[in-house]
Amino acid sequence: MQELKDILYGVNIISVNGDMKATVNHLTFDSRAVTPESVFFAIKGVSSDGHDYIKQVLASGCKSIVVNKEINEVEGVNIIQVENTKKALALSASTFYGEPSKELKLIGITGTNGKTTIATLLFNLYNLMGFQTGLISTIINKICDRDIPSTHTTPDPISLNELLREMVEEGCSHCFMEVSSHSIHQDRIGGLHFSGGAFTNVTHDHLDYHKTFKEYINVKKAFFDHLPKTAFALTNLDDKNGEVMLQNTVAKKRSYALKSMSDYHAKVLENEFSGLVLNINNKELWTKLIGDFNAYNLLVVFGISQELGEDETEVLTVLSQLDSVTGRFQHIRSNSGVTAIVDYAHTPDALENVLKTIRNIRTKNETIYTVFGCGGDRDKAKRPEMAKIACNLSDKVILTSDNPRSEEPEAIIEDMMVGVDAVNFKKALSILDRAQAIKTAISMAEKDDIILVAGKGHETYQEIKGVKHAFDDMAILLELFNKFNK
Repeated sequence: MQELKDILYGVNIISVNGDMKATVNHLTFDSRAVTPESVFFAIKGVSSDGHDYIKQVLASGCKSIVVNKEINEVEGVNIIQVENTKKALALSASTFYGEPSKELKLIGITGTNGKTTIATLLFNLYNLMGFQTGLISTIINKICDRDIPSTHTTPDPISLNELLREMVEEGCSHCFMEVSSHSIHQDRIGGLHFSGGAFTNVTHDHLDYHKTFKEYINVKKAFFDHLPKTAFALTNLDDKNGEVMLQNTVAKKRSYALKSMSDYHAKVLENEFSGLVLNINNKELWTKLIGDFNAYNLLVVFGISQELGEDETEVLTVLSQLDSVTGRFQHIRSNSGVTAIVDYAHTPDALENVLKTIRNIRTKNETIYTVFGCGGDRDKAKRPEMAKIACNLSDKVILTSDNPRSEEPEAIIEDMMVGVDAVNFKKALSILDRAQAIKTAISMAEKDDIILVAGKGHETYQEIKGVKHAFDDMAILLELFNKFNK
C-alpha cells in the first residue's frame, strides 16, 4: 500500500479535495478495472473521455480519482485535480513501481522506419554478449528468454513501468525499447529515465493522427528534448531532419551516416541475398542482413553499443551472427528457384527502400512481383503514393487487402489506384483476397523471379470489421510453394 501524496509526488496538482494520506495499491485508467483500493486517472483519449465514466468508477467503490477539470465534491472520495492527467499517470506509474527505469540502461529508438529491427538486434546482440536484457517492441516484449505478448509499439505507462520493474527483478541490466510518436505525444514515456536515444528517419506516416508532417517531426524531436545530460542522443545525418532532432537536447550529441561525415560511419561493400559486407569505422563486417536500410540499422546498433562502452571487436563479431528480424526482409527460395520476401514495409519510404534493395540485388533479368495493400482507418494520403512507388519499381503489381479494419477493402484499393498512372496501368491488377493475390503472384512467377509481399510482415492476423482472422504472409507462401512444388 502507498499513500496518494507519495504516488503523486512531482505531479502538477491544481487542487485537492480529500485526504492525500489515503492508501492505495492499484493504478488504473480503465473504469472497468477499478477497485476500492485503486487510484483512477480520468484520461481523455481519441475516442473516449475517462471523465465520462466517473459515476461508474465511484459506483465500483473507488475512493481516489485524478481529474484535469473541476468536478463536484463527493463525500468520502479523494478528488485530485491536476494540470494534465496523462502526464500525471506517467509520473505516478514510475513512482508507484519504484522508478525502475533508473535501475536499467534504458535505450529508446524512435523514427518512422527501423525501430523494431534496431531494438530487436540490440536485444539479441546483448543477450549473445552475456547480458540479461529486456525488449519492448511492436512484435514482442521480452524479459531475457521469456516472451510477453505486445499489443502496442509502446505500452501504456502502467504496463510499461510494471514491465520495467519485472525486468529489474529478474536481473536485467539493459532494456531496448521502441518509442512511437503516439507514445511521445500521449505522454506514455513521461517519468522514464533514458540512458540514450537514437533517431532512425522520419517519413510520411501517421498523418491521420498528427495531421501535419511538421507536427510529426516535432513530436519525434520532443523525445530528444527531454533526454537528460547523462544520456546520449544518436541521430542519422543522412536524414534531412537528423540534425533537427538534436537542436535542443542537453544529452551528448552523436551521429551516424552512410553518406555524410559522422561519428559512426559505414560503407556497403557487397549487397546480395546471402548478406551484406560492410566497412564500419574502418572495420570489415559480414552480416546475414540485406539492403542499405539494414546497413543503417546495423550502424545504429554498433553506435549504441559503443556509447554504452562495449568492446568494438566483440560487437562486430557478434553482429555477424545475428539473423534478420521476423517480418523484416525475410526471404525464402522455392524448389523451382523463385525467391519470396516478406517485409513489414507499410510506408512509402519503407516500400521504396525494400524495392530498391531488390532491384540492386537482382541480376536485371528477373521479374519483380509486388503484392501489397494499405491499412484501413489510417493515413489515406499515402495510399496512391505507395501504389505509384510499387508500379515504378516493380514489373508486376497486385493491389490487395492489408488490414482493412472498418473500411471497405474495395474503397482502399480505389484510393491506391489513383497512384497508378496510364503508363503503369497494364502492370497493375487488384485482387481483394490477400491469399488469392499471393497465390496469383506465385502462379505467374518463373525461375529466379522475385515476389515481394509487403505491409504486414510479422503479423499473424488480418483485421476485418473489428475481427482478427488468422493470416500469416510467410505461412501462406510456404504452403503455396509446397502445394505448387515451386
